[in-house]
Order: sequence, then structure tokens, then C-alpha cells
Amino acid sequence: MQVKHPSDSITTLTDVVLPGETNPLNNLFGGELLARMDRAASISARRHSRRICVTASVNHVAFNKAIPLGSVVTVESKVSRAFNTSMEIYIDVWIEDRESGNKTKANEAIYTFVAVDETGNPVPVPQIEPQTELEKQRFDAALRRKQLSLVLAGKMKPHDATELKALFV
Repeated sequence: MQVKHPSDSITTLTDVVLPGETNPLNNLFGGELLARMDRAASISARRHSRRICVTASVNHVAFNKAIPLGSVVTVESKVSRAFNTSMEIYIDVWIEDRESGNKTKANEAIYTFVAVDETGNPVPVPQIEPQTELEKQRFDAALRRKQLSLVLAGKMKPHDATELKALFV
């Protein structure tokens, strides 16, 4: 399988926040943002693997900034690391100032997707080679996040989590 780059999977979704998508404070519902992030991440996973992909987990979500009614919201996602059959997708959410056009980072998330065949069985995905400094940082951190998740789920013994041990030794 040919090695790919994070840029091969980049997905950008831009939309406006409409009244039916807001809470009583006139800010975008968190669930609406989660759905937008899931769609973008799904496309990134599909672009990387060229297979059907399913959401395995939402590993991290940070709602750092409210997104008001009428805002232009851009969700950017790309694969940060590929494992055997799974891919970690890093998602950045930006809001655009209506007057200046400047973008401000509002939120971020990390999802995990698994590539599957037509019967739902996991299939191998191409490995990834990060290119930029940010891609390298996210790539390295992805293994620590995966090991932590496996330890917490009881699927890996703490002493086998080499990347986590390296943080404390």
C-alpha cells in the first residue's frame, strides 16, 4: 500500500449558522457542530483509505468559543495518523469575521474512524507520512492518545504503553 500524506485527506466544509441550528442564546448547538465535524472527518477518512469508513470514537472535543447565529463556520479535517485499520482525524473549526474576513479558531476535535469492507469487517489502510511541523506534532501525539485509550479500556497493560512511559521517564 502506498504511503499517503495528511494533505491527501484534507476536507473543508463551510456553511452559515441558521436560526434552526441555534440554542436559546442564539449560538450553534453543540450537537450540530458535532455532526458537521463528523461529516468532514468521514470524508477525510474516505479520501485517505478509499474505503467505507465508520466513526469508531470521538476522542476529544473542545468547545472553546461560541459560534453565533449568522456566523460563517469552516470545518477543516485531515488524517493525523493511520494505524492498522483505523485513522485518527484532527478537526479544526474556524469562524469568519463578517466584516474583515479574518478567521478565528473556535473549536477542535479528534475523531477515530475505521475502514471497513462491504460486510463491515475492518480492512487495512495506507500509512501516513506527515510533512509540516504541525502534522508531525499531531502524528506523534496520536500514538500517545491511542495508547492512553487502550490502557484506559483495559486493552493494553500500562507497562506496554511505551509512548506514555516516555513522557514520565
